[in-house]
Amino acid sequence: MRPGFGGAAIPVGIDVQVESIDSISEVNMDFTMTLYLRHYWKDERLAFPSRTNQSRTFDARLVKKIWVPDVFFVHSKRSFIHDTTMENIMLRVYPDGNILYSVRVTVTALCSMDFSSFPLDTQNCSLELESYAYNENDLMLYWKNGNDSLRTDEIVLSQFFIEEFHPSSGLAFYSSTGWYNRLYINFILRRHIFFFMLQTYFPTMLMVVLSWVSFWIDRRAVPARVSLGITTVLTMSTIITGVSSSMPQVSYVKAVDIYLWTSFLFVFLSVIEYAAVNYCTTVEEMRKMRRGKVRTIPSTFNASQAMAFDGCFHDNDIELTPFPRIVPTMTPDHLAALPPNLEAPPAEGTRLRRQRSVRENVDLLLSNSYMIDSYSRVAFPLSYLLFNTIYWRLYS
Repeated sequence: MRPGFGGAAIPVGIDVQVESIDSISEVNMDFTMTLYLRHYWKDERLAFPSRTNQSRTFDARLVKKIWVPDVFFVHSKRSFIHDTTMENIMLRVYPDGNILYSVRVTVTALCSMDFSSFPLDTQNCSLELESYAYNENDLMLYWKNGNDSLRTDEIVLSQFFIEEFHPSSGLAFYSSTGWYNRLYINFILRRHIFFFMLQTYFPTMLMVVLSWVSFWIDRRAVPARVSLGITTVLTMSTIITGVSSSMPQVSYVKAVDIYLWTSFLFVFLSVIEYAAVNYCTTVEEMRKMRRGKVRTIPSTFNASQAMAFDGCFHDNDIELTPFPRIVPTMTPDHLAALPPNLEAPPAEGTRLRRQRSVRENVDLLLSNSYMIDSYSRVAFPLSYLLFNTIYWRLYS
């Protein structure tokens, strides 16, 4: 039975010393922490006379015979009190009835993480303490020394930097039992980016740059360019699979996903670029072969023989009587009869320029397929550089 049963709520002070943060799991969204949990309250039933006013210290055997607060960890998955070589429990009783109850415990608790900016993210986690049976009318939990109630040893983590440790308090409501005092151990974790730069970002950048090498390889070297494109695509797929396997299956896009899939798109487009170059080169060579066949046709062939030679009908092989050339002449009287809004025809020697149509531009590209590689050597690096600039400014 608690001290002062039936009366006012008994105040129980708490202070915590964090010994270590053993692990942080992104896949399970939890963390494991080892800490010293100390409880302070007053039970006059345990007061004793003492001339020296010295306290008395007991081990876990006495704890089972007296009342102690039933503090538990909210959202905990696993927890245990260390028992090597004996249970790590200490009970200290003072002559006036004040009690210090300390346990060394390891707890694994839930941490709801947001991976939208992973691996350039910052995570806010908290360990929550609360009485299981006694609501605020029976037991009042509070931080014994305010913000100084939470102390930490020097903690070094492999993937995170601890930016802040601070305590806070609040109330929790349960519809069937009422309001409970709740204490929070809050800490902010910022992820180290250097590990992911070495394992993910640098290899991805190298694969994208490697895919650009094909732009400098002769377009007729089909095995070299195809094998290089397929190798970079498969390597990118392996990197994406490796990153995805070490992450929880979340339903939103992470920052690393944007970078990896955009880089994969650049590698894939380099393969598509060579497919376009190869097609244009084939069309260009077929046209040259057709022209060569026309030149080698004997002069005795008629138009039907020329068409049977390569399956095409050639107008150049038909002898047509040319029409006499008519040179228009404009007299002063003709010029005077022109409407005022109609410009006079250009004088002799004037060069007229006409903008190329889309079909003419496509024909120009088909007849000069090397231009695709020339443009890609500039367009791909500039586009990837622009993407990296926007990406790092947005997420850094």
